[in-house]
Amino acid sequence: MSRYTGPKYRISRRLGVSLSGTGKEIARRNYAPGDHGQGRRSKLSDYGTQLREKQKVRFTYGLTERQFHNLFNKAGQIRNGVHGTNFLILLETRLDNIVYRMGLATTRQQARQLVNHGHILVDGKRVDIPSYEVKVGQEISIREKSQKNVYILAAVESQFGHLPFVEFNKETLKGSLTRLPEREELDGDFNEALIVEYYNKLG
Repeated sequence: MSRYTGPKYRISRRLGVSLSGTGKEIARRNYAPGDHGQGRRSKLSDYGTQLREKQKVRFTYGLTERQFHNLFNKAGQIRNGVHGTNFLILLETRLDNIVYRMGLATTRQQARQLVNHGHILVDGKRVDIPSYEVKVGQEISIREKSQKNVYILAAVESQFGHLPFVEFNKETLKGSLTRLPEREELDGDFNEALIVEYYNKLG
């Protein structure tokens, strides 16, 4: 299944979550799209609630269904911790997400493009695979030829802080994943337990 490339605002309003991270999609129209978006909506079944939560997380991180499911299965093979929490940690440690968390891009989609186009180095070597799993302590930096990229510089200028498990130096444009994130440091609007229930029902 290919990655969704349709209207992001429409999906954001349907799922009730800002896919851009800015909140603009749902700030003015905090209801579902369509003629009946503001009307009375029927209560979702358990399956519908689980599916909606799965889609909310999948679209937020910008993965295809296959990528999402494969990563979920990988999280299930980790012996320590909770399946759902391990899944969110794997999503967070993708290279495109770390680039976004460091503030080198204003959205995850922009971060994925930076990686795809070869602007990002991991421990001094170019990595153009957005799904690359960043390990604790690895250095993330910008290729020398890309250090004056206007989009990167604008993103760095607009940043206002980082999550505690990521560090970044604005002067050198270098950063790293200092440790794995704790669950309480990640999005509180996600209910990963519903995703576990969804896939468990599929068998």
